[in-house]
Amino acid sequence: MCSTKSHLVRLGFHQALIKRSPRSSTSFSPYGFSSTLKFSGSEIRARGCNFRCSLVQISAMDEDFVGISSFDDWDDGAEISGGDSNVLSSSDDEESDTEFVVIPSTDVDLPCSIDDFDRSAVALGATTHRLRIFQKRRRKFRIQPGVVINMGLIAFLAVLLLFVDWCSWRIVRLPLPPFYLTRPFSVSAVLVSCAGYLYVPLADSLKIHQILRKEGPTMHSSKKGTPTMGGLFFVPIGIYVARVVAGSGSTGIYGTAAATLSFAAIGLLDDILSLTKNHNYGLPAWIKFLLQVAVGAGFSFWLGSANITSPYCMKMLIPLPAPFGLVYLGKLYLVFTAFCFVSMGNGVNLTDGLDGLAGGTAALAFIGMSIAILPICSDLAIFGASMAGACVGFLVHNGYKASIFMGDTGSLALGGALAAMAACTGMFFPLFISSGIFVLETLSVIMQVLFFKGTKRLCGGGRRFFRMAPLHHHLELCGLKEPLIVAGAYFISSVLAIFAGYVGLISA
Repeated sequence: MCSTKSHLVRLGFHQALIKRSPRSSTSFSPYGFSSTLKFSGSEIRARGCNFRCSLVQISAMDEDFVGISSFDDWDDGAEISGGDSNVLSSSDDEESDTEFVVIPSTDVDLPCSIDDFDRSAVALGATTHRLRIFQKRRRKFRIQPGVVINMGLIAFLAVLLLFVDWCSWRIVRLPLPPFYLTRPFSVSAVLVSCAGYLYVPLADSLKIHQILRKEGPTMHSSKKGTPTMGGLFFVPIGIYVARVVAGSGSTGIYGTAAATLSFAAIGLLDDILSLTKNHNYGLPAWIKFLLQVAVGAGFSFWLGSANITSPYCMKMLIPLPAPFGLVYLGKLYLVFTAFCFVSMGNGVNLTDGLDGLAGGTAALAFIGMSIAILPICSDLAIFGASMAGACVGFLVHNGYKASIFMGDTGSLALGGALAAMAACTGMFFPLFISSGIFVLETLSVIMQVLFFKGTKRLCGGGRRFFRMAPLHHHLELCGLKEPLIVAGAYFISSVLAIFAGYVGLISA
């Protein structure tokens, strides 16, 4: 058997006479990549082994070796080109297969077996195929837009709370503990995000799945089967953290927590009925409205007898910016409180139609209210920061694309908590500013209903002002993507939260 010192390629041809061929080029790769074969011949004699072989230089070769028809018609007596080459040896007095040596030589290409047009088409197809694979890999590892939006929201809230904590002594004129608002916010966010990893699989195994309405947008059909009733795990955690951080002597937190849990119970009943009846209607609208009014009226009467800390030493007051100052409402304060409970509860409920929309805007509304009421009732400011952190922790699982929905259990509870914070401090004006997205969504539904009924009475056929109400569904049908709508709502809510906090501070 022949052997060489280095760079031997065994092609397995028998002893043959090889002659040089004219220069040409060819492609052997199935993907269109060119492979050029270069040949030179020589007569080799070594240790008495008298036979002729060819020496081949190969730049690149595929496994599917095609394009060479025969080696038998090549001439004898070809010489090795170049002086420095590897030695080809064979066993004495026995025939063996020819072995070829890779050596530097003059480039000689084989004839082309594929025409130029087919070769270009194959190469183009291979390039396109590789680009598609590369794009799929990029899509696989691309960060979801919901994660980017949530990270931006968390960064904004953290910076805002750190700034407020840094200059809180100028606002309250009293020494507050370090990280007064940042601490409950962070603790609630971490606890809720961890609890979600336990609750989401549990709700999925118990078949607590969202049932979509037939009249909803068709693009939401992919959300069918998503677990719901997420308010069961993030609302109690937000209340508990506020209770622990603020201590046991805060009457305002007790009353606000009771109102929040009452609204959560109404939402829980609504969610249970919607699941058992296999449709997403739940409680009749008039029953839900009466229950909300009852909770709001009960909170108003409790507020009249409760001893809540206030710098004015008076109740039933609404602080407004100059030149209005303090406005005394008397008994109208109780009516206005019940109205805020109903409007805020339904406003958050109507906004909860896109992944992360209600949770993120509610977190911003809570932060705006916490800043606004900080000079009046600092304990309730802790409650607002804790509930904002609970909403942010919930967004870890509710951001686009959501793995769980908050349901009426969470949306009604958030609305009730915001209304209770405003009722305990009189900060109704900052409440409507910081909750501007909820107000806008509610107004869009009212406009849609009134416009439809008015055109039906005047024109004989009802027409719609929006393509679909609430407003976020109208924007979806106009062609805007869900993450873009949510990001826009976050930006508007951020501006409104800062403005609401400023109005509350100058009013107090």
